Amino acid sequence: MMEFLSKLEQLQFSMWVLQAPYSTILFLHSIGMALVAGFSAVIDLRLLGFSPKIPIKPMERLYPWMWWGFAINLVTGSCLLIADATTKMTNPDFGVKMVFVATGIVVLKVMRKKVFGDPRLDHAPVTGTAKGLAWLSLVCWIGAITAGRLLAYVGPVSGLPGLKN
Repeated sequence: MMEFLSKLEQLQFSMWVLQAPYSTILFLHSIGMALVAGFSAVIDLRLLGFSPKIPIKPMERLYPWMWWGFAINLVTGSCLLIADATTKMTNPDFGVKMVFVATGIVVLKVMRKKVFGDPRLDHAPVTGTAKGLAWLSLVCWIGAITAGRLLAYVGPVSGLPGLKN
């Protein structure tokens, strides 16, 4: 496995990512994260009772923005991963981050179907299911962001085989 990951890092593409646009890719990854986690948090907080005078149904228009943010993160995250495969793929924190992201995406899909598919939305109190999904969503995105930041501080250190934080 390590041989495969090492070969990924030695690809011309990986070297280019590390030498040229690394900071731009990281910036775009942050933008994508802001779109997904930020707009999701707006919906979550509204479902949890913040700003009760703002209708919920129109917030469904935020979903295309969240999917664009996810697409940006899928591309930029893959670039960052390939460029530093031996470090990221051997760090247990990376797996934790991916579980939070995958769960967050599933929650977004379930929420759109169950919450925004409810014809009583905005005409009845927010259901317990909607509130539970909102809490789970917040936990997932806060967890993903935290685990992503901790990648720089926990586990193997980039470029230094065997060295750990």
